[in-house]
Amino acid sequence: MGREIGSTQYTRSQRTHYRRELRRNLDLFESFLDTAEFESTGTIGVELEMNLADASDFSPSLTATEVIEEIGDPEFVHELGRFNTETNLPVNHPRGAGLRDLEDQLAARMRRTDEAAQKHGARMVPVGHLPTLSSDTFADERWRSPGARYEALENTVMEARGEEIHLRISGEGKGLDVEFDSIGPEAACTSMQLHLQVSPERFAPVWNAAQAIAGPQVALGANSPYLLGKRLWHETRIQTFTQALDTRPPEYATQGVRPRVWFGERWITSMFDLFEENVRLFPALIPESRTMAEEPLLTEGSSPKLHELMLHNGTVWRWNRPIYDPGSDMPHLRLENRLLPAGPTAIDMAANAAFLYGSLQTLVNERRPLWSRMSFEQASETFGQCARWGLEARISWPRLGKIRAADLLVEHLIPQAMDGLRELGTDEDVVARYEHVLIGRARTGRNGARWQIDTVNALELRGASREEALAEMTALYIDGVWSEKPVHEWPRPARGGRG
Repeated sequence: MGREIGSTQYTRSQRTHYRRELRRNLDLFESFLDTAEFESTGTIGVELEMNLADASDFSPSLTATEVIEEIGDPEFVHELGRFNTETNLPVNHPRGAGLRDLEDQLAARMRRTDEAAQKHGARMVPVGHLPTLSSDTFADERWRSPGARYEALENTVMEARGEEIHLRISGEGKGLDVEFDSIGPEAACTSMQLHLQVSPERFAPVWNAAQAIAGPQVALGANSPYLLGKRLWHETRIQTFTQALDTRPPEYATQGVRPRVWFGERWITSMFDLFEENVRLFPALIPESRTMAEEPLLTEGSSPKLHELMLHNGTVWRWNRPIYDPGSDMPHLRLENRLLPAGPTAIDMAANAAFLYGSLQTLVNERRPLWSRMSFEQASETFGQCARWGLEARISWPRLGKIRAADLLVEHLIPQAMDGLRELGTDEDVVARYEHVLIGRARTGRNGARWQIDTVNALELRGASREEALAEMTALYIDGVWSEKPVHEWPRPARGGRG
């Protein structure tokens, strides 16, 4: 969905043609995957989505167009909402000081965004859900960014669903129960997406490993506890995104029709399994064929473009998504890890990346892989529990039984991930830097979500209303972002506030 498209409405004949081309793409990809040579250097990449908040009251600031124009760099682009933007970092490698370079790049991109935002009365906030979002944000018709692809996405989701989007998320009190006449809540979800280049024969074990540790990974990085004024899940973004892009009316959900934001339902043996499932299980949302896009299926001496298959893959939102890239010289395959929220700081996000890349390296080389010792249903349930309760979740883990997520991370998973980084050739001082952050966060139980909850509680105990507390907490959060300290070292507000 990153590419622009040419239409927002499609005819029945266009949909029929697209379905035929999609099947043709899939057949071509199957044979190409078996016979072609793919680039496989193990490079990594990051996409970071950021929020924009008004510099005075910290409400959402619909200034993305102005901020992007102010930056003037094609690596900074629109996201769905006018109160958020996205940047793509250069390709890197975890060996040597690569992850430290990633941290510096994240900090530099955030600072450029914040400096541009301040010129337009706003601030940059790297967080999973902007805490000050309200339903009024989406009542303003200007909430959506310009671009045919966003309009087409909204049209097709709402048409397929046939009724309003209904968010039902458990939490304080009766939780959240609200309806929207748009996919606006999807724009509330801002993430850090981690990419890893993988060879065809290695993709299945890497994907299986990423699925197996998805629960602990999201518990460690949770940073989205508030939505529309309510304290909900520690990583509420998981439920918000799932429900905001749910094309199923309730009857289809009851029948077991799969949601388009999907954890999956089985371990795989090949990358092709995921693309085949996408085509077999999900109807097209954006049926723009390659002829409509004026893009060839094949060009002499290059890899197949597979326009229809790639566009369709972009409208099935797996938390670990397969990516095929035809490249300019040689094609490559990537795992796109999509389950982490943005923020809180550059060092926190680099540490989150270190945990994922190190964990995958260790897990795929185990004699008896982790995913062979747990059911897929167990991995899915663990993911939900960790999104709901964060580091406080109690989960079942092979050979350990019931264990608190924080203890599992401190005693087992973080040390394993650090060993994986050493196998990848990461410099020892870089390993030590991120091990300190990850162990400190898990041991104290203070990820971004916990800090936000504790801070709002402290402000409310001093007499602030929820609205005031969320605005004040957002101001303190921005201070923390630029403190250059990981979130578990941030203070809660002292008596008397920021004053």
